[in-house]
Amino acid sequence: LPQKISSEEAKAMMDQGGVIVLDVRTQQEFDEVHVQDAVQLPNDQILENAESVLTDKEATILVYCRTGRRSEAAGLILLGKGYRNVKNLGGILSWPYELEY
Repeated sequence: LPQKISSEEAKAMMDQGGVIVLDVRTQQEFDEVHVQDAVQLPNDQILENAESVLTDKEATILVYCRTGRRSEAAGLILLGKGYRNVKNLGGILSWPYELEY
């Protein structure tokens, strides 16, 4: 399973830079609200499109969805595809920091 990290840990990593924040919700959900600077790749497209969107398999990828279920599933797929630093950020519903609308 991808390592679960707290919002505080994720925010610190984001502030340092060099991480990819991956939103695996639908396009409609993403358009309504998302974490700042997030890359969107819906859960149902990860198997097909991960390599074209996420080209660096060594990059630290923080995956989130609405509640944390899809992000865990997506993280498993990414780990299975050889991505090394996948972290499950959980759900946007529990993200206490700035969001983009």
